Amino acid sequence: MSNLLFDQPGPRARRRIRIATAVGAVAILVLLALAVRQFAANGQLDADRWSPYATWPMWRYLLNGLWATALAAVVSAALAMAAGLALALGRLSRHRWIRVPAATYVEVVRTIPALLLVYVVLFALPRYGLDLPLFWKLVVPLAISNAAAFAEIFRAGILSVERGQGEAGLAVGLTQGQTMRLIVLPQAARRVLPSIVSQSVGLLKDTSLGFVVSYAELLYSGKVLATFNGLLIQTYIVVALIYLVVNASLSKLARTLDARDTPGARRLRRRPARA
Repeated sequence: MSNLLFDQPGPRARRRIRIATAVGAVAILVLLALAVRQFAANGQLDADRWSPYATWPMWRYLLNGLWATALAAVVSAALAMAAGLALALGRLSRHRWIRVPAATYVEVVRTIPALLLVYVVLFALPRYGLDLPLFWKLVVPLAISNAAAFAEIFRAGILSVERGQGEAGLAVGLTQGQTMRLIVLPQAARRVLPSIVSQSVGLLKDTSLGFVVSYAELLYSGKVLATFNGLLIQTYIVVALIYLVVNASLSKLARTLDARDTPGARRLRRRPARA
C-alpha cells in the first residue's frame, strides 16, 4: 500500500535522505549527551534515585497502567474499525443519501483534534444528561476520531482490488453484497493490514489523552507515581521507554507485514521449493 502514496526516490534523493538521516542522528546523539551530562551534574543519575525502579511494586503499578492503556486502545480500535468499515462502504455506495453523509463525517472528523472530542465528551455531554463512565470518556472520542482514518484506509484497500474480481463474483451469480463480503473485502483487508497496524500505533499513543479525564492509563499512572515518590524525571523516562518498546514493536510488525505484501515477497513465497 505504501508505494501507492509516493514515488520511489531516485539515487540523488536516496543520497540526500542518507545524509539528512546521518546529520539528524548526530544531532540527536549530541543532544542526548548534553542531557545526560546535565542530569549527572544535578544528581539525577545517582543510583538511589533509580533503585526504586528495580522493585516489583513499582513495575506492577506501571504495568497496571500499561494494561489499562492496552484495554482502552483495543476497545477503541475495535469500535473505530467497525465504524470505519461501515463508513468506507457508505462512501462507495451508489446511493447518494448514504454516500454524502459518510463522506461528510469522514472529511469533518478528520479535521477535528481528538483532544477536542475528549473535551466534548468530558464537559459538554454531561450538561445534557449524558455522563459516561470514566473508561468510555476516553474510548468514545478516540473511536469517533479514528473511525474516519480507518474509513479512508478501508476505502483505499477496496479500491485497490482489481475491478475484475467484483465482476467475476457478479458473473457467477453472487449479489453485490455477497461479492463485496466474500471476494473484495478479504483481499482488501490483507492489503491494508500494515496500514491498520500503523494507525493502531497512533491510536495507542492517543490513549495518553486519558490524562485529561483522569483515566488510569500509563501516562496518568506515571504522574501519580511521580507525585508519590518525587522522582519526576526518572518516572517519566521509564514511562517513555515503555511507550518506546511497545510502539516500536507494533511499528516493526507493520513493516514486516508491509514487506510480506510486496510483489517480490509474494513471488518468493509462491516459488516452489527445490528438491
